[in-house]
Amino acid sequence: MNVSIVLFTSDLRLHDHPPLRAALASAPEVVPLFVRDQAVDRAGFAAPNRLAFLADCLTDLDAGLRARGGRLVVRHGDTVAEVCAVARETDADEVHMAAGCTAFAHERERRLRHALEADGRRLYVHDGVVTVLPAGEVTPAGSDHFAVFTPYHRRWSAEPRRSPAAAPRSVQVPGALRSEEVPSRTAVASVSEGLATGGETKGRERLTAWLSRHVDAYEARHDDLAGDVTSRLSPYLHFGAVSANEVVHRARSRGGAGAEAFVRQMCWRDFHHQVLNARPHTATQDYRTRHDRWRQGKQADADLRAWQAGLTGYPLVDAAMRQLAHEGWMHNRGRLLAASFLTKTLYLDWRLGARHFLGLLVDGDIANNQLNWQWAAGTGTDTRPNRVLNPVLQARRYDPDGAYVRRWVPELASLEAPLIHEPWKVPPLDRAALDYPDPIVTLADGLGRFRRARGED
Repeated sequence: MNVSIVLFTSDLRLHDHPPLRAALASAPEVVPLFVRDQAVDRAGFAAPNRLAFLADCLTDLDAGLRARGGRLVVRHGDTVAEVCAVARETDADEVHMAAGCTAFAHERERRLRHALEADGRRLYVHDGVVTVLPAGEVTPAGSDHFAVFTPYHRRWSAEPRRSPAAAPRSVQVPGALRSEEVPSRTAVASVSEGLATGGETKGRERLTAWLSRHVDAYEARHDDLAGDVTSRLSPYLHFGAVSANEVVHRARSRGGAGAEAFVRQMCWRDFHHQVLNARPHTATQDYRTRHDRWRQGKQADADLRAWQAGLTGYPLVDAAMRQLAHEGWMHNRGRLLAASFLTKTLYLDWRLGARHFLGLLVDGDIANNQLNWQWAAGTGTDTRPNRVLNPVLQARRYDPDGAYVRRWVPELASLEAPLIHEPWKVPPLDRAALDYPDPIVTLADGLGRFRRARGED
């Protein structure tokens, strides 16, 4: 065998890449292939921020391959059809790719395996490439997945891990092979102004800098909205520009309480992937139904629009939503609060919020986005389904001096804490000068409505 193919999907890197290593070991020439699948466009997942970040990742991947004597081959169309076409053009016997956890990934793998075998070729699917542990590797007795995080974390923490592999020194690609141009960020319209730059190079730089400067403070300050000491690695993990396995390995090598708290968050990411892998329907359906009759109608639609625009009248919620619009990213504490406010204070369907997030989030991962939304809505794996986050109390705790609100809601910049978190309490004459809306619902009314809906009253 002279040629093998490595199909890149959500693993756009050269370091710690088992499919690439296996492809290089099986043949002297390798085709590093990426297919821009038209099904992603049809499904509505081709959001501008992710397309721009994807373009950065592919540009950086191509540069890394060229530095090693190779190049990235880019095609557009149906993934199965394009992979089979490249296999025929190069007479490749093997295709290597990373395992996914979504229903789309499972079906793609099934179709690709069937098509390749019909041509006398083989597909090798490698686990533990986009997550730390393979999605189905850690399971409890009598079930195909863990439904509660704590026992999963206990087992996950004790499992052995492979050592991260270095990037290959050389990649030889067949010369006469057609490729489309690598996408450019500049060709993507409607990108958030503050969107980060993608790619393995930037991701590894961020990882190294964060581990050396901020990880020690992570346990104490990861919920500090204004301090912003979180890693911001989620976009790079979503696209596989950094290896989740290597991130955990390097964090544990660093050691300390901050590193362990961060590793726990990485475990949450794996936890959601293993839930979705076992229950693909939870991308759109309740994991545990509460028989909700979510609000509908004109007022519900108006409330949704206010939430999306960051004009709810609750400064911390609005700050989080405006950060999302500007950066295509939101602090995790902000995500929890924004989701709780939409689903429990406004009592609107979690799918509406998840869809809006997926339209903007550069790290818009189906497993983590959908299942975190369900966790916040109380329809997921949360063991306290009727917990409601109070935006005023959350603001006092996680943005005590109002710095985060002041950054994203400049209309309130003149106010000092704690009044900045409750501008409706500003004296009437001064309140009239603030170009900021009144709350769209009182917290008491929202809480009462939610409790009645869930049968808690």
